[in-house]
Amino acid sequence: MSIMKEKLKVSLGQCSDRGRKSENQDNHGARLPNDSLLALKGVAIAMSDGISSSDVSHIASETAVNAFLEDYYCTSEAWSVKTSAERVLKATNSWLNSQSLKDSSRYDRDKGYVCTFSAVILKNLTAHIFHVGDSRVYRLNENGLEQLTHDHRLWETEEKSYLSRAMGMAAQCEFDYQALPLQNNDIYIICTDGVYEFVKTQQIVETVRHYNDDLNKAARTIAEHAYNQGSEDNLTIQIVKIESLPTDVHNDIKKTAEALNLPPALTAGVEFDGYEVLRQIHTSSRSLVYLAQDKVSKKNVVLKIPTSNSHDDKRYIESFLLEEWIARRLSSAHVLKAKRPDRERQYIYTVFEFIEGQTLAQWAIDNPKPSLETVRGIVEQIAKGLHAFHRMEMLHQDLRPENIMIDTEGTVKIIDFGSVSVAGLVETEVQQPLTYLKGTALYSAPEYFLGCSGTVKSELFSLGVITYFLLSGRYPYDTDVAKAKTRAAQKKLWYRTIINDEVEIPIWVDDAIHRAVHPFPENRYEEVFEFIHDLKKPNRRFIEKTRPPLIQRNPVRVWQGISAILAMIVVYLISQ
Repeated sequence: MSIMKEKLKVSLGQCSDRGRKSENQDNHGARLPNDSLLALKGVAIAMSDGISSSDVSHIASETAVNAFLEDYYCTSEAWSVKTSAERVLKATNSWLNSQSLKDSSRYDRDKGYVCTFSAVILKNLTAHIFHVGDSRVYRLNENGLEQLTHDHRLWETEEKSYLSRAMGMAAQCEFDYQALPLQNNDIYIICTDGVYEFVKTQQIVETVRHYNDDLNKAARTIAEHAYNQGSEDNLTIQIVKIESLPTDVHNDIKKTAEALNLPPALTAGVEFDGYEVLRQIHTSSRSLVYLAQDKVSKKNVVLKIPTSNSHDDKRYIESFLLEEWIARRLSSAHVLKAKRPDRERQYIYTVFEFIEGQTLAQWAIDNPKPSLETVRGIVEQIAKGLHAFHRMEMLHQDLRPENIMIDTEGTVKIIDFGSVSVAGLVETEVQQPLTYLKGTALYSAPEYFLGCSGTVKSELFSLGVITYFLLSGRYPYDTDVAKAKTRAAQKKLWYRTIINDEVEIPIWVDDAIHRAVHPFPENRYEEVFEFIHDLKKPNRRFIEKTRPPLIQRNPVRVWQGISAILAMIVVYLISQ
């Protein structure tokens, strides 16, 4: 998990008062973490406003704010801000709506568990804004005060209006979302209609700038202005100022890399950090892999250590340790598992489950002509492993036979997390990489060669190429994909059909593979399981495309139809 080397720093001011009302139906809150959550989740400020026509809307507004600030920070560190916040908000909206349906006033939405909601999440160099209802979010900077949200309110007359969208109003709620770059000294203001309808823009600007060093005083003063100018509603306002922005990302993985040393040379029989080394499995220029036995659990595990010449490459060491961090956050029978640490480590290394079996690359050599059904089974298991990544907003980005294992029971597992992209961690990077290609060219989607970032459809392309390779031993475009570095060049990529005299494969299977490996993402399947479905049975689109014309299927009906039309024409002409 990560924290900022130069942390994001903010100052916050808040004020909420019932005003002239007997009860305060507004609710507000904020969370400013000081630990690793600051980098992974950011600072969150939220506000909710109940509706005056409901006796329970104060419960709705309190629930909306409290649940958001609590549950958002409990979501996966791998998820992006947008995914984390929207999943929490949708769950809260569903609960509020269900409470309204249980109430005696379930047929009157103006008396249910309904409230507005606005939140600002400040993470790294970005402000993420979520909004529904008619509270408002403003941004104040050198260009003045700018309203960032749109009021979800319908006006019947100049004086009468009602909320068109709010939390709890329906089973499904659409939240407005936008992401804006942060600048030093930016000020974000959230307030309810009881404030902004009675305080002029200039008053807000002057007050905030006058009490720049005491934002609580600024918030109270603005609320007092609204009260003194006739507001009869609750008065709630939050003001957050960006004091400083992070200049670098520094994480616990990096701290671990700096605190620990490289392991000594390992040989069979050596005891190391509670493990007994059994034998070396694999070696490369960057890492060494050993089979070892845990002295406590007596289970065999895989130890992976960096080579001695990698010690000075801090970026590689961080990436090396990140692989285990990623594996611990994935839960699937088709993804390599990392051993959770149960004791303090003395050296830099990672621990994974031991898979007794072979890589898919070796399996393909041993089985040059597998049955279609066997390939379907393997590809479906790979798809299930990929789904575990995608569910956590991760992309493997190096899917190929060498990174897939088949154990002795026939279970397929995706391994090697060195190229994995994690949405939640990408958001913590101050500088984005200039290139996104991390995988092997033969299995990488064409969009990577245009400098584009990957998507689920990019993973689908790789899966399609693997399917093609297992069935034919060839590649759909050979090496041409890597050479096509413009969209015009990619239009010229020619798919080589898998059908030939030596391979008994239905045409509709070839059509499914063709669609999965289409050069353009927009023409591929939306999800990997759509591809799996079409490998098992013909897609309706394919059936319609290959269906013979009606005149071939039913010539009698066609000529009957033509005769009927001609008869109508003759009758029409005679009647003139």
